[in-house]
Amino acid sequence: LHRLIAVGTKSDATPAFQYLAIFSSLTLCRLECLLGDYTSSLTALATIQSSLTVQPPRGSDEDAKSMTAQEVIDSVFAATVSMTYHAGVSYLMLRRYKDASRVLGGICATMRRGFQSGQYKKIAGSEQYSKLYDRMIALLAIITHACPSHGLVDESISNAVREKHGNQLSKIEAGEEGYEDLFIYACPKFITPSVPQYEDAMTKVAPNAHDTAYKLQVNHFMNEMSNQQTMMKLRSYMKLYTSISVEKLGRLVQEEEFESLLLSYKQKMRQLESEGNANEEKFGTVMDIHYYIKDDIIHVDEAEKQNRFENFFMSQISMASDVKKDIEGISVEL
Repeated sequence: LHRLIAVGTKSDATPAFQYLAIFSSLTLCRLECLLGDYTSSLTALATIQSSLTVQPPRGSDEDAKSMTAQEVIDSVFAATVSMTYHAGVSYLMLRRYKDASRVLGGICATMRRGFQSGQYKKIAGSEQYSKLYDRMIALLAIITHACPSHGLVDESISNAVREKHGNQLSKIEAGEEGYEDLFIYACPKFITPSVPQYEDAMTKVAPNAHDTAYKLQVNHFMNEMSNQQTMMKLRSYMKLYTSISVEKLGRLVQEEEFESLLLSYKQKMRQLESEGNANEEKFGTVMDIHYYIKDDIIHVDEAEKQNRFENFFMSQISMASDVKKDIEGISVEL
C-alpha cells in the first residue's frame, strides 16, 4: 500500500496509478485503525487531503473534468462512509472529540436525510450502510456525553442519539456502566499483526489472537472513561458556582487527591483540533466552562453560548416535510 501511494503521488503518475494511490490511502487508513495505530490511520489520509489532482483517463468523455482526491472519494459512497467511520474511531481513541464529532456528525446527517427520503434504500448494500449508520450514532452518543459542549453536532443528530441511546446514557449518568456496551457495539473488528501460533491451534486453551486485540482496545477505551463519571460530577457542581473554595468543592465531589483531579479534567479536555484542515492543527479545549485556582479559591467562568437559530429552523422544516409526507400517504375516499 505504501508503494502504491508513493508511485501514484509522483508528478508524472498516470491517472490509473493516481486512483490506486487514493484508494490505497483509504485502505491503509482502515488497516491502521484495525491494528490500533490511530495516529498512523489519520496520517494515511494525507494523500486524500492533499492537493492531488486526478486528470481524466484517456478515452473519457469530452465533458470529463479533473478531480481532486477528496472529490474522487466523495464520488464513491462506500469509500466515503468507510473513511469517515474509521477516521471517527481514530479521533475518538486519540481523545480528539471535536474532530470526531465533526466528521461523524456530517456523514450521519447526510445518511439520515438519505434514508428518510428513500434515496439510500435503493442502492446496493443499503442494509449494511444502515448498520454502519447505527454504529456511528453510538460513537456520537459516547462523544457527546463525554464532551458535553454546545453545538457539537446537528440538532437532528442529537435527537437521533437521544432516541436510540437515551436510556443507556441515563444509566451512565445514574452511575451505572454503559460506555463499554456502546463501544463494543460501535467499534470495528480489531486485528493483530502477529503471526498466530499454529502449533497451538488445536488445543482447547489456545488463545484467540483476534479476541486479544479486541479486548486490548476495549480495555484501553475503558481506562480513558474510567473516571468520566467523576468528571461529569465535578463539571455539574462547578456550573453552579462562580467561585468556591477547593476544600468545599472537594467535599461535594467526595474524591481523594481532588486538586490533581482538577488538573486532570482540564488536561483531558485539551486536544488537537484540525478544523477541517489536517495541515493546520492546533491545541484547543472542548470545555464549556473555564476555571482557575487562586489562593485556594476556584474561579469559574462559563463559556458564552452561541445561539444557532438556523438549527431550529432546519429542524422545523424537516418536521414539516415529514408531516407533509405522512399526509400525502393517507388515502381519503369520498
